[in-house]
Amino acid sequence: MPQPQTARAARLEARISPDLKRSLEYAASLRGATLTEFVVQSAQEAATRAIRESEVLTLSERARTAFAELLLHPPRPNRKALAAARRYKAEFTRG
Repeated sequence: MPQPQTARAARLEARISPDLKRSLEYAASLRGATLTEFVVQSAQEAATRAIRESEVLTLSERARTAFAELLLHPPRPNRKALAAARRYKAEFTRG
């Protein structure tokens, strides 16, 4: 499905094999799109998917339960955590 025209601010060029170009042209024709529309839309979908996979953390049911439990009932800080908090407070709350 063709995308609506948007403002063009940058150009992207790529060298590809003739076989890949034929494949892309065929795929574009199946969707009723130009080669450029198909490539841009496909790249945008791939970018969105890659970003989502990188930024979204998916947990198993067991991990979700453990995470929620620790948020609701955090463990008491140990000596090292208390010492780190004192050092942080001494360093960053002077004033």
